[in-house]
Amino acid sequence: MRSLPLKLAPGSDLRLSLEELAQRDGISGFVLGVVGNLTKASFQCPGQAEPTVLEGDLEVITLNGTFSPEGVHLHLSLSDGACQVWGGHLEPGTIVQKGVDLLVGVLEQREGSPAHQSSTPRLEIAVLPGCPWCSRALRILRTLDLPHTVTTVNDDAAFQAVQQRSGMTTFPQVFIDGSVIGGYDNLAAMQAAGELDALR
Repeated sequence: MRSLPLKLAPGSDLRLSLEELAQRDGISGFVLGVVGNLTKASFQCPGQAEPTVLEGDLEVITLNGTFSPEGVHLHLSLSDGACQVWGGHLEPGTIVQKGVDLLVGVLEQREGSPAHQSSTPRLEIAVLPGCPWCSRALRILRTLDLPHTVTTVNDDAAFQAVQQRSGMTTFPQVFIDGSVIGGYDNLAAMQAAGELDALR
């Protein structure tokens, strides 16, 4: 294992930054430590249908979990201005205020190991930051533990590239084996029919 320090600038999305790092560099690992503050936090509490969203001066207390090119599983705890502690499953839409410093542990992969030989996941999803339907679609994939890659559309060029590929203007956009299957409703219908199990 090797340690890797990360500095996230104001306005960065905490979850999406780790997803993009793992996908861009093809690395897997876990969070060793974190300090920093947030202007907005989005996290999934147990038993709740929708993520809880807090805004204001928020101090990060802990961030625990794992990341890989197939996705992330991260738990966040934080304190608000009244020193009340909140926590849950980290969701997209958690925005850095002045800065966040992370230390992550990157797992070294050996040639010939199963992780090194793994192929690209069959399932891909393109999302917009802060999109509630995108968050719901990602939650389905995490709940089913389906390997997938995430493309975050942050600018016009990325939007045009994804639109040309799918022919769609709405998000999320879900692809299986390179072909678009539609958006959240299509993914949810496949889940209900048990058609996603074959993608494990």
